Amino acid sequence: MMMLDWTRRAACLDLDPELFFPISAEGPGRSQVEQAKHVCARCPVREACLAYALDTRQAYGVWGGTDPDQRRDLALAAAHHA
Repeated sequence: MMMLDWTRRAACLDLDPELFFPISAEGPGRSQVEQAKHVCARCPVREACLAYALDTRQAYGVWGGTDPDQRRDLALAAAHHA
């Protein structure tokens, strides 16, 4: 499978993918989500990553600096404005 061009410039490229996919958003997972979001905050392709996650309905993990609940809220808001 060919990598999407923007992924080659992602701040997370050389990090452990598990950081972005915690077992839970509670307990130790909460700290993991915050660490992942911190990486995303300095990422040059954050918007492309978030758009990809919304377009492909990613239900798990931190994408574009958002967690699954935040992406669900964004998707609902977009559906209401469509």
